[in-house]
Amino acid sequence: MILVDENNATVEEIPPAELAEPSAYQPPRGLIAEWTVTIILLLFAATTLVQAFVIPTGSMENTLLIGDHLLVDKLSYSPPGSAFKRLLPYNDVKRGDIIVFRYPLDIKQTFVKRAIGLPGDHIRLVDKKLILNGKPEDEPYVYHQTDYIDSYRDNFPAEPNTQLAEQAEEMLKTHVRNGELMVPQGSIFAMGDNRDASFDSRFWGFVPRENIIGKPLTVYWSYDASTEDLANPAIGLHHLIDLLQHFGVKTRWRRTFRLIHGYPLD
Repeated sequence: MILVDENNATVEEIPPAELAEPSAYQPPRGLIAEWTVTIILLLFAATTLVQAFVIPTGSMENTLLIGDHLLVDKLSYSPPGSAFKRLLPYNDVKRGDIIVFRYPLDIKQTFVKRAIGLPGDHIRLVDKKLILNGKPEDEPYVYHQTDYIDSYRDNFPAEPNTQLAEQAEEMLKTHVRNGELMVPQGSIFAMGDNRDASFDSRFWGFVPRENIIGKPLTVYWSYDASTEDLANPAIGLHHLIDLLQHFGVKTRWRRTFRLIHGYPLD
């Protein structure tokens, strides 16, 4: 029998069954196609719909802890100018949302902070207290680990008493009016919940809207690890050994599948 492929090209002649040599099993083309499509969809979902991240620092304590492993919804916010904004379940960034974004000074790094100011907002801090659009805000999520008042960090914007990134210097030079920071179009002002120990927009400037990846959905696993273990790939073996020895003890079971919510700011 002569086989012909879909392009009518001769492939081979199949010998009678009794003369054919045993051959390795070949799965049907349909099965291969199904698995190929499945793998592609899984890869698409992992890279486009949700993505896993781990928290290596304490800048969002006590909302997010060092060692929290997050699933981040990458479809939550519509891309700027997206033609699909009305067709897909996109939302706009809201004040008080927890956002995951590419660090403006090095987009290879990913940060998580809270969106405090949106375009058009005016912001200032007075003795650690947030004043948003002229109104003092209640921020129950904020954690202060120091009692003293820092002249720049806690009374922002002010004359810097530490070295800032060029973008932050430009922000203070260009966008401060009457002692308040004005958030420009296409930008977000973000701060960490651990307000006294957060490296955030006060020190490196605004988050460009296009840098935002999404927002955290849930803590799917939380492990009591150190920043050094999580942030330094060179000591990955040490972290692996620690996992094998202390998985049951150092896993924060009560945080497993904890949902992550923003807090609305007026």
